[in-house]
Amino acid sequence: MSLKKIVLIAVAVLVFAGVIIGSILHSQSSVTKVATGHAVRQDLVSVVNGTGQIKPKTYVNVGATAFGRITHLYVKEGDRVRKGQLVATVESEQPASAVQAQNATIAASRTDVQSYIAAERTAEANVVQAKADLVQKRFDYERAKALYDDQLIAKQDYDAKKAAYDVSSATLQQREAAVAQAKAQTASAHGHVAQAVATLRGNTYSLGLTQSRAPFDALVTNVPVREGETVVVGIQNAEGSTLMTLADMSVITAEVKVDETDIVNVRLDQPVDVTVDALPGRIFKGHVTEVGDQALLRTTGLATSQSTTGTEEAKDFKVVVTLDEASGDLKPGLSATAKITTAHKSDALTIPIQALVQRNPATEKALEQNNGKTPGASGVAASTTPAAGKGQTVQGVYVLRNERKKLRAIFVPVTTGITGATDIEVLNGLKQGDEIVTGRYKTLRSLKSGTLIKRDNTPETATTAN
Repeated sequence: MSLKKIVLIAVAVLVFAGVIIGSILHSQSSVTKVATGHAVRQDLVSVVNGTGQIKPKTYVNVGATAFGRITHLYVKEGDRVRKGQLVATVESEQPASAVQAQNATIAASRTDVQSYIAAERTAEANVVQAKADLVQKRFDYERAKALYDDQLIAKQDYDAKKAAYDVSSATLQQREAAVAQAKAQTASAHGHVAQAVATLRGNTYSLGLTQSRAPFDALVTNVPVREGETVVVGIQNAEGSTLMTLADMSVITAEVKVDETDIVNVRLDQPVDVTVDALPGRIFKGHVTEVGDQALLRTTGLATSQSTTGTEEAKDFKVVVTLDEASGDLKPGLSATAKITTAHKSDALTIPIQALVQRNPATEKALEQNNGKTPGASGVAASTTPAAGKGQTVQGVYVLRNERKKLRAIFVPVTTGITGATDIEVLNGLKQGDEIVTGRYKTLRSLKSGTLIKRDNTPETATTAN
């Protein structure tokens, strides 16, 4: 074989190999690499997060109830107090002296009552004596009248007996009036005692205002004053002095803020896991006890009804979580994160959240029939192309379909249910085991139904563009 023939054969072989390699590269260039996953069944938990701080369910600011100088503080910040325990006193010389003087007044008034009672008894004894004397005088008068009628005694003697009887009758009336007067004086004395006792009650109340006592078992969380400072009582338009803040730590809550997009899923009594930044690794169980109805502006914390600006901004809602068990390690004001379980479903059909896309079903159907290409761009009649913007988009996923040994991505609308941390429930449109396109994000954003695809589940390398 001549050299010329060998060269021609070699050139022909190289040209044929180039054609084959070119066709392979061309076919591969039209295939889109995608990350894939499967629709699987698993337990799905929907969680809403909120951040806030630990707060006692009940706390009070113990304010000054009397004007004066603080004479003693019996507790300090961090102490635990019992209900009724004396926690602070304000100078009390004036109300104490008023109480002492009123006690003396009551003692004198009660002595007067005893004196009037004795006078009343004396008057009653005089009445008894007057009644006995009147009986005797009536007998004498009746005998004298009988003798005088028989003309056995002189008229002078009869008149004397009659006058003695009349005097005795008048004396009885006088002594009975004295008894009534004595009783009235006794009643008046009792009234004076009652008045003095009422005044003493008011003076004792004023004295009690100089003593501050704990309204319940509590933890002292703040003492902003010192002994020797002068405190004032609040009036209508001025706040009074605060002696200390007491918190009932038997029931502890976490007051958190939940985003407005999540609040619709939060309900009373839903279980909550609370974590505290200061206590890493510990989870406190609780439940939702209050869901706010008023939106709060995220920048200022004010309710939207109190805001005078019309600026649109993100809003939160207040949610109160009551812990199932109190802990001595928890302090008011500690930063807390609440994970509220809003839904839980066992054996739910789920897919990764990132696999969901929004597409127009009519457009995707036309693309599928044209192998992922826009109808009208490759000889297809333009009349088959759906009008741009016509119809509504729906959520769905791209399912892998094997057509004549070629993988294509086919858009399938789905209906979703509850959402978990990374997965979402599918109610219809898919079945267990269906393989779907899960990424990558750039690919999914521009993927079309009917496009040739190739599995590429290698980890994506982070870049500056990503």
